[in-house]
Amino acid sequence: MTTTTDHTATVPAGAGAKKSRRENKERGFLASTTLLENTQKVLVDLIELHIQGKQAHWNVVGKNFRDLHLQLDEIVEAAREFSDEIAERMRALHGVPDGRSDTVAATTTLPEYPSGEVDTARTVDLIVQRLDQTVATIREVHDQVDEEDPTTSDIFHEIIEKLEQFSWFVSAENRVPAK
Repeated sequence: MTTTTDHTATVPAGAGAKKSRRENKERGFLASTTLLENTQKVLVDLIELHIQGKQAHWNVVGKNFRDLHLQLDEIVEAAREFSDEIAERMRALHGVPDGRSDTVAATTTLPEYPSGEVDTARTVDLIVQRLDQTVATIREVHDQVDEEDPTTSDIFHEIIEKLEQFSWFVSAENRVPAK
């Protein structure tokens, strides 16, 4: 059985984070279902940011192409590393992350990225929107996560700081000086 969300993709049956069973003598903090669900939301947006950033990297054209092309690779690498860190944190909390492409497509909060070549100025706006949306997802779940697990919340702080910095750097490409 599958369900649908606001996205055009169908959520696969059994999609999303799950709890693992404890084996051997594992000890330590055991995440609640809510903590795992909130962390899963962040995970899918980071995976989608990585994928959309690469799509933008491959298809950006126009003025200041090289700088933006290289900057997009920095964003892609950071998003990939952050998604890995989040997934591994979920495993440390006895959760099972779900980064399958159909789950990501069906549950991300990021809008679909356009196909084909995209002008640098529009690419800047599109990437800033996606960076800001990923940060918004993290901020949306932050307080619940912090209440249960300050360690995961600390990881979220690191991600927010870097993504907001990227947003500022990239958005500056389309800005004009204040008068």
